[in-house]
Amino acid sequence: MSTLPYTTSPQTTIDQAIKVMKEHHIRHLPVEDSGHLVGVVTDGDINLAASFSHVESLLIDDVMTRKPYTIPPHTPIDHVVLTMAEHKYGCAIVKQDNGKIVGIFTANDALRVLGEILQGNFKPLEH
Repeated sequence: MSTLPYTTSPQTTIDQAIKVMKEHHIRHLPVEDSGHLVGVVTDGDINLAASFSHVESLLIDDVMTRKPYTIPPHTPIDHVVLTMAEHKYGCAIVKQDNGKIVGIFTANDALRVLGEILQGNFKPLEH
């Protein structure tokens, strides 16, 4: 999981989001409005939007996925990856009970864990 992920707002332009994603080498951005999670935007969403004419007038609100998959911090990893696979989610946004975003778990994170398990190197975090 990536802790303290970068976030964006619904009013961010597509160009601004592209810049943030490229600068930080990320593919998913949780979308917050007034401190509340309202969606997630992915590089796929951005690439699709960029193919439209008048892309300069599009905002994240126009292309984001509303109601993203969220999990509490101590959700068992097997539950998370099986749910992601079943529903074809690219990420799970990790939120505390108070709604604060504390991380993001992506399909790449799941693949890394699988590789570590297959190599016998996986060590779950101690709580």
